[in-house]
Amino acid sequence: MNAEHPISRGKTFRAILLAVYATLWTVLAIAPRDRTAWMLENLLVVLFAGVLIFTYRRFAFSNESYLLITAFLCLHAVGAHYTYTHTPAGEWLKEWLQLSRNHFDRIIHFGFGLLMAYPARELLLRRAWIEHASAFWLTAAAVLAASTLFEVVEAAVAQIVSPGSGPQWLGGQGDVWDAQWDMTLAFLGAMTAMLLRWSLEFVTSRKRRDWRD
Repeated sequence: MNAEHPISRGKTFRAILLAVYATLWTVLAIAPRDRTAWMLENLLVVLFAGVLIFTYRRFAFSNESYLLITAFLCLHAVGAHYTYTHTPAGEWLKEWLQLSRNHFDRIIHFGFGLLMAYPARELLLRRAWIEHASAFWLTAAAVLAASTLFEVVEAAVAQIVSPGSGPQWLGGQGDVWDAQWDMTLAFLGAMTAMLLRWSLEFVTSRKRRDWRD
């Protein structure tokens, strides 16, 4: 019997994920708080989705990775609709914890590291042919690099769209260290994901060793 093609496995699950995200994105595309900010926030998303679609037949991620990618994109869609400075979930957290600012953007950047680290690690293992142990710290480094690149691109776009008022347009909320915080939290999210993955693999290997003994 012929082995099933990797793309065919989990095809229904991936179609469901795509339908869920497409529906949410469409709903949130209706009357966003700031249309210009929404369009710019979704520019990289469109490029990222295009890359995933274009390379799908050559490289298909696992269902776990697609689930994590979809979860992050859904969170991003919510933030793009309301703008990160005014997202209701962040406002509720601000009032509940008596915070000085809306921290939804911080949650998103931590979520970027936490949710995108596993797909990044899978890509490194399957296409960069690196050692299994090295993949843990290289993944965190890759996420940090991606987060840094995003901050640079975002700052450049802000200067073009809103010269002289970049920090306000970017939603820094008066924090001059906003970009550094965002990169740090993305890195911590990736480190957390890799620590959880390492712990899971360690426990699984111990159980297998005990079973063999």
